[in-house]
Amino acid sequence: MQEPWWSLYLLGVFMLGLDSKLVGQAFQPEFAEAITNLTIPIGRDATFRCLVHNLGGYRVGWVKADTKAIQAIHVHVITNNHRVGVSHNGQTVWNLHIRNVQEEDRGQYMCQINTDPMKSQMGFLDVVIPPDFVADETSGDVMVPEGGTAKVSCRAHGQPTPRVAWRREDGGDIVIRDPNGTKNKVAVYEDEVLTLSKISRSDMGAYLCIASNGVPPTISKRIMIKVHFHPVIQVPNQLVGAPLGTDVTLECYVESSPKSINYWVRDSNEMVISSNKYEVVNTVISSFESRMALTVRKLSSADVGGYRCVAKNSLGEVDSVIRLYEIPGPSHNTSPAVKNEDFKYSTPIEGPDNQFGSAEISDDEDDKEAYSDIDTKSHKFPLTNDNVTPKNKTLQVNTTNLIKQNLSNKVRKIINKLESEAKNVISNEGTKYFSYMTNNVYILLCIIIYFFY
Repeated sequence: MQEPWWSLYLLGVFMLGLDSKLVGQAFQPEFAEAITNLTIPIGRDATFRCLVHNLGGYRVGWVKADTKAIQAIHVHVITNNHRVGVSHNGQTVWNLHIRNVQEEDRGQYMCQINTDPMKSQMGFLDVVIPPDFVADETSGDVMVPEGGTAKVSCRAHGQPTPRVAWRREDGGDIVIRDPNGTKNKVAVYEDEVLTLSKISRSDMGAYLCIASNGVPPTISKRIMIKVHFHPVIQVPNQLVGAPLGTDVTLECYVESSPKSINYWVRDSNEMVISSNKYEVVNTVISSFESRMALTVRKLSSADVGGYRCVAKNSLGEVDSVIRLYEIPGPSHNTSPAVKNEDFKYSTPIEGPDNQFGSAEISDDEDDKEAYSDIDTKSHKFPLTNDNVTPKNKTLQVNTTNLIKQNLSNKVRKIINKLESEAKNVISNEGTKYFSYMTNNVYILLCIIIYFFY
């Protein structure tokens, strides 16, 4: 009866000791998934996660592979870095925490299990750094003479290495001139150093150096390039005329850098300032352009003359003269042959051949009508000597008087017209045609009187 019991006991001991290694391997810990690589901006927090199945009585440790520095074993932090911590969720999830990541934290991190042999897997921590300018190697505002060369640099560091590009703040093109003189216009110029050779005033302005590497934020620096040159004045009208009693404005356009002092001076060297008589206005157009305007109120004979607009800066002084003259106003002549509406400043006189304009046509038509009337009446009342009777003589005298009256009226109209045109000539062209027109009037008058009277 006792043999079966001892047989079962011995069989059990034999089975337990048969292959302890095979039994242990069946419950060995395994990693459930690979560790994810991390890319973290500097200053942020990073967390590695290590998933383990069947951990059993084994322990999980963390090691920084490149320095061999042990970070933690199981639930205990070993490193002196106070920014490192660990956490776990049961026996499966084991976390390594790195707070406020710094550049020195970049590298490989190993999660290992203390089996024999040791089991491990690694994840990489990449610490990226947004761009930042290197102060010692980045230019500030520059000033260069016109025609010279401006060279500005903009260097930035970061991880990954930043890309540097240049733009104009006003959105204009950047003009790059090759040594052979070829000009290339680009909206964006990519390089750490921007060189502007044979610079002109149109290149003046604010330039933006922009550095980016895909890590926010993108940064920019504003660099002002100033081009210096002596003042230049442009005058739209050097001769300005206006009738007495009206307001008239004189204009000068100034380009200068650095900014110039602008003022007006009369030909008597008297400076013109704003007053009841004058209004002086300086308007800024751009960083190097301005408009000078002088308004003379109620123009009088004393205001006629030269006015100098003056611009002065540290590189030089320049001026330009504008001549202000009087344009004769409408005549107040009360003669019935001259009408005020005959004087219009907007009617040009092109020359002696066109002095009469369309008036010649109307005069010719009136002449045709007068001659037609005379001709008709001559047929009704023939003036031959054969038919001269006292009655016919009376008719002849009446006809002659009628002809003279018609001719007299026509002569008066022509004279009035010529006088009016002569006054227009005086108003618009000066006095150089006055004697010409007067002579024509009186010669024509003498010819008509000679033939018809």
